[in-house]
Amino acid sequence: MNAPLRRVGVVAMVLFGLLFANLNWIQAYKADEYRNSDYNGRVQVAEYERKRGNIEAGGTALATSKETGGKLRFLRTYPGGEKYAHVLGYKPVNLGDTGIERVENDFLAGTSDALIANRIKDMFTGDETSGGNVLLTLSKRAQDAAFNGLSNNQVGAKKGAAIAFDPRTGAVQALVSMPSFDPNPLASHDTDEATAAYNKLESAEGGPLKNRALSEVLPPGSTFKIVVAAAALENGIGKNTQISAGPSYTPPTSGTPIRNAVPSICPESEVSLISAVTESCNTGFAKLGVELGADTVKEKARQFGFEQDDLTVGQLGEGGLPVAASRTGAMQGPDGSTDPAALAQSSIGQRDVKMTPLQGALIAGAVANGGSQMRPYLVRQLLAPDRTTSYYTAKPRELRQPVSGQVASDLRDMMVSVVENGTGGNAKFNGYTVGGKTGTAQSGPQTPDHGWFIGFALDSKGTPVSAVCVVLEEAGSGGSAEAARIAGKIMQAAAADSGGR
Repeated sequence: MNAPLRRVGVVAMVLFGLLFANLNWIQAYKADEYRNSDYNGRVQVAEYERKRGNIEAGGTALATSKETGGKLRFLRTYPGGEKYAHVLGYKPVNLGDTGIERVENDFLAGTSDALIANRIKDMFTGDETSGGNVLLTLSKRAQDAAFNGLSNNQVGAKKGAAIAFDPRTGAVQALVSMPSFDPNPLASHDTDEATAAYNKLESAEGGPLKNRALSEVLPPGSTFKIVVAAAALENGIGKNTQISAGPSYTPPTSGTPIRNAVPSICPESEVSLISAVTESCNTGFAKLGVELGADTVKEKARQFGFEQDDLTVGQLGEGGLPVAASRTGAMQGPDGSTDPAALAQSSIGQRDVKMTPLQGALIAGAVANGGSQMRPYLVRQLLAPDRTTSYYTAKPRELRQPVSGQVASDLRDMMVSVVENGTGGNAKFNGYTVGGKTGTAQSGPQTPDHGWFIGFALDSKGTPVSAVCVVLEEAGSGGSAEAARIAGKIMQAAAADSGGR
């Protein structure tokens, strides 16, 4: 009798031990997952008990919460609609949140460790203090110019992106992706309505949910020539040095000639480096890339930010909106050795070279800022619910220094020449010195070319006030000129706001 009882007792103790271990495992490792699960209805209701903080820019609320009188007490609203969608993202009831809404969720919701004093006070007062407020770096004027420019572009492009930032600090002044979307239906408390709105956007032509400024990579065309020019300047070639050019160039190992956009571009056998940039001489840069070698070109691109896999844009030093890595490709043949034909094509921004619009702006920003490339950021400040306390204020940080001050100065002269004497004239505006580089990139055998522009604006003292990149996908003829025009409008708007930023 005692033996069976002992066995039952041992089994009971083992089962109790397993139950105790499982309980502790859930408490220690699974509690957050269960608490934050979309299927936890009590958590969902509790989350909407507290008013979510605002997301603001330039003193204007871009994301707010209003009372509903319903079970979910507060509805998230986005007064700017499509204009800020790819920055703000959206905060839905039954879908994954995105954008700054996701990145700063804890602070906006009031559950951040920084706001614990408010929650403790609420325990005694019975109040539900609002979440914290997130202040962005965006310039409303620059954002307007970017959104209106892309939406009403004069070449009929349906897809594109624009991003601008202050080269001195990295503060993002504008970020727009086209096509855009209205985030308000996605935040609806009617979950069927929100799901239907999401499914419609997910399947829509052009991919409106994609953040093309940060997450999409495309061949950059002639904008990549600035990277090759930087490598040349560091390897004994001055801005006035004559380089080999001509109307056509067939790289070794290739039977396909590289030609210039039109016969009038650098038909002579030699041109100066600054002229090659100004005219956008394909043959000159294809030959120059082959002369410099793949390792030199790839390394200079890496120093400007290509191949970086971990860059985000939000708070400095914290997680933010993810940025796709820009790539140069292998520039190699099947045997692993350098392929001169691939290298020549890559040196004019084709072949396997792919770049995000942010990377284009970072290149222009480093040139404008004396060779110092600042870390881009979107969050300027985190304010308490009552706005009396700041829990975070951005302090600009250098990301890298891809070129020396002298090389940056030479590149600056070349890019100013592009706007003053070459293909970038549409970017000019009064009172500022504007530099840039246009790019036309082949998108496929049966599709129109992409149009690019990267550039910067300097005030009368030579201080950089804005760096920008605009891309119009499959824009065809005139795409780069239109990208330059839009970029000029964005920089002009950012410059108008720069005195107060």
